[in-house]
Amino acid sequence: MSSRPLAGPVALTAAASATAGALLESGLPAPATQWAFVVLSLPTPALGWLLTVRRPELRYGPLLLAAALTFGLGTLGVGLSARGAPEPIVVPLSVLFAPFYGLTWIFVPLLFPDGRLPSPRWRPVAWIAAVALALHTIGSLLMWVTPYRPFTGPMGVRGLIGALASGIGQLVVMVTAVVVFCGLVVRWRRSGRDERGQYACMVAGTAATLTGAAVMTVILGGSYAGREPDWGILMFGMLLVLGALPAAITVAIVRHRLLDVRIGIRGSRLHLVFDLRPTVDEVLSDLGTALAGTSEPAEQLDRLAAAIRAGLDLRWAAVTLSDGTRVVAGDEDRPPALELPVPGDLGRISAGPRDGGPLTRTDRRLLEALAVPAGLAIQNARLVARLVNAQEAERRRIERNIHDGVQQQLVALIAGLELARATGAGPDMLAHLREQARQTLDDLRELAAGIHPSTLSQGGLVEAVEERCSRLPVKTTVSAPAPLRTRRFADEIEGAMYFTVSEAVTNALKHAAPGHIDVRLSQDGGRLRATVTDDGTGFDPRTAARRGLATLADRLGALGGGLTVDSEPGKGTRMDAWVPVDD
Repeated sequence: MSSRPLAGPVALTAAASATAGALLESGLPAPATQWAFVVLSLPTPALGWLLTVRRPELRYGPLLLAAALTFGLGTLGVGLSARGAPEPIVVPLSVLFAPFYGLTWIFVPLLFPDGRLPSPRWRPVAWIAAVALALHTIGSLLMWVTPYRPFTGPMGVRGLIGALASGIGQLVVMVTAVVVFCGLVVRWRRSGRDERGQYACMVAGTAATLTGAAVMTVILGGSYAGREPDWGILMFGMLLVLGALPAAITVAIVRHRLLDVRIGIRGSRLHLVFDLRPTVDEVLSDLGTALAGTSEPAEQLDRLAAAIRAGLDLRWAAVTLSDGTRVVAGDEDRPPALELPVPGDLGRISAGPRDGGPLTRTDRRLLEALAVPAGLAIQNARLVARLVNAQEAERRRIERNIHDGVQQQLVALIAGLELARATGAGPDMLAHLREQARQTLDDLRELAAGIHPSTLSQGGLVEAVEERCSRLPVKTTVSAPAPLRTRRFADEIEGAMYFTVSEAVTNALKHAAPGHIDVRLSQDGGRLRATVTDDGTGFDPRTAARRGLATLADRLGALGGGLTVDSEPGKGTRMDAWVPVDD
């Protein structure tokens, strides 16, 4: 389920809760320090909303929203406590500070920048941190202490268990935070040139956050011991805890293209231009619209390359098919920065460089997502081309048959009639011309049967196949169950199966010299099947051309069916064809 619809309400709830809690605690008019606290609490929900809406494929946005929500609700609990709200409301809200600190100290730097663990080796660390956070939160809840209620002595068994659990959980969280920070430094040192600036920002932000947490721990620990806290240093620590990570992420976004945000000049005046790269969903939607606007294979490939170029903001993009066909969008003046194969060994996508910076891992994932519809577009282009070629070949075949057969017979018949009129032909010559006219009519019927036999329209598939096979010069048997003889199917299904059988028996007669051909029609498992077997010479399917059957395979594939040929030299041939039908 997409987190986009929830991003706005969660961000508003987090910001409103933090604001309300701060103002409830201090009252109005609020001091400047309280307003500063409110301002510092807003960037995290704003960034969480931005990342969730603009990059829904990443998990980093929801992570920031969760951190902002726990902090906002925790602050609201403190404000309600200051106003004397009932403990069953105040305590569950106040303990949410525990997951907030855990999320910002551990998971925000650990899952940077895309919401995924750096490697499977970090999975145990993530589980330990999650358990420690739960222990800290549940322990704090068991202690049942409100922020504005002074501690008055022993808490009972439940309180002691809670204090122990909370202390252990908090200690493990702190140790884990240090481990995660060290790992972040290592990732920064090992990162590539295009990601080094992003990681440097996160290292600085995490270091500042942990420093602020240490400062606050020392100051608040002294206040528990009876010393008056230094409010200036405490506010400095709060500034680091609340503002360091959002500031680091903002710099990574704006300066180091974490989200491919560009700042520039538009028009004649200087102002900020935030150009966010489209999301995967938006690119796929635009690609679908572009491909739906044309049925021409060449233009579809052009639009595919153009969509890839626009989606990744590239200087050029190219789509290369396995047959060598290559379509380029843009000026291919530099080598490709990234290349990916299209699924199904259909070709490859080449992404040229980008003026605004190098391609990132996010760009690679976007290109991988585009490779799937690219494969479908290439398959569609190939299928359309093959169908067009098949139609042209069929038109030429009919034209050739008419020219070489019926047309010549009609010319001879006309010449014979002219001769008969000129010479006063007798009964023998007229009988010969009548027989010639009858033969021409039979040939015309045979030709028409090759286009769409009338028997198929009137009697159905089984009758049409039997009629076609009855005129073959070799022994041919046709078998079909009784219910299938009276069953009718859609015209396109009957036509596809009839011509598949016709092509199979024709190929057998032309190339295999069979002594017997067996045709079986059946219906089972939601499929209408046709099997043609001959005892001829056979062939090697890996080397023999299958132009006629390939065209029919495309026709069956368009109906959701398929075709297979099994043959071996000297052992005959078996052709199986099927299409889905309702039982």
